[in-house]
Amino acid sequence: MITGVTLLALLAIGSPVAFAIALGLVAYISTGTFGIDLLPQRIFAGMDSFTILAIPLFVLAGELMNASGITSRVINLANALVGHAKAGLAQVNIWSSVIFAGLSGSAVADTSAIGRIFIPSMEKEGYPRDFAAALTAASSVIGPIIPPSIPVIIYALITTNVSVPALFLAGIVPGILLAIALSVYVRFFVKNYAKPRERMNMGEKLKAVWNGLIPLFMPVFVIGSILAGIVTPTEAASFAVFYALVVGLFVFRELKPSDLPGIFSGAMRDSSSILIIMATVAAANWFMTFAGIPQSISKFVLGYVDSPATFLILINLMLLAVGLVLEGIAAMLVLVPILHPIAISLGIDPTHFGIIVIFNLMIGLITPPMGLCLFVADAIAGVGMARMIRAIMPFFIVELMVLILITFVPDIVTFLPNLFGF
Repeated sequence: MITGVTLLALLAIGSPVAFAIALGLVAYISTGTFGIDLLPQRIFAGMDSFTILAIPLFVLAGELMNASGITSRVINLANALVGHAKAGLAQVNIWSSVIFAGLSGSAVADTSAIGRIFIPSMEKEGYPRDFAAALTAASSVIGPIIPPSIPVIIYALITTNVSVPALFLAGIVPGILLAIALSVYVRFFVKNYAKPRERMNMGEKLKAVWNGLIPLFMPVFVIGSILAGIVTPTEAASFAVFYALVVGLFVFRELKPSDLPGIFSGAMRDSSSILIIMATVAAANWFMTFAGIPQSISKFVLGYVDSPATFLILINLMLLAVGLVLEGIAAMLVLVPILHPIAISLGIDPTHFGIIVIFNLMIGLITPPMGLCLFVADAIAGVGMARMIRAIMPFFIVELMVLILITFVPDIVTFLPNLFGF
């Protein structure tokens, strides 16, 4: 009881999640059940995993690729594919996020990288600035769903019966489905603010495809080598860093050695914020398991809910609410160790449940008051949060519809993993 009160009080006053959890555990230990020396032991034990090294490596690879001059090449590739359609630049925005998803695995990074180009460019073509910013934020949610994905790796680390390759495969169709849904909305339900763009000639298309193949090879190799069992996720992340360095320094030559210290320090800072949350949550999960809390919650829920469909409806509602006030990865680390065993007990496919949780919590990136992508897009657009919230609502509804679809049509998620034998 004292732990929960301390945790909620600290979160209410804006304390970082990791410190709120750690201080909540200190309050629990102060009751005399354990010695205080056990807390640092459990925190370090929570980090004792070779697979966890993949997280900072993928973060670094994404930072390097974003700084290596790939943004313009990715946009040109998307422009060659869909730029001539109605609302062409808006379509290019969406499908650039799909391509970027295979490079960074981070929605916030995609919003920042793509938004700096598309928001002013779309405004010049006649799109309202708030619409351009909202579309950029909404399409960036695709980033953590299509592999390689940092939330997917974290989810696989904190659960049983779920593998990274299975979740990687499971995220491909939902991610593309989300892009299609956003494209359909833009195509049929949004005013055509800009005139149709001219088609590229065949020579321009071939050049765009050729330049786009170099950055696209990295996610193809990473995913393919993991699925083939050639490398582990950590080894694949190491290759991604090496590949990003070679492409930036020697192929595109837009990455300078003088840029590396800033990139490495930024990746270290971003990784640290994730890892410190993982460490404290791992310690909290150990203490909760010792106290029998997950088992008690599971028994209570199963006593009232015996239908998988009812459980999934309740979980989606709960996660959408949690996403309003808690960052996605932090929410996943706290809730998944409790919810995952209940889902398994009800016969829900663990891979299917994992994608539902990740997809749901990533929608939280565009919902106020804690939507990080919303804040990043507004920082670029400068239109004010009130206008951003009004502009993002139609896209939120589109993403909610896709969430409902993948929740109740599990084959959308499990088709590829089953095809590859996972």
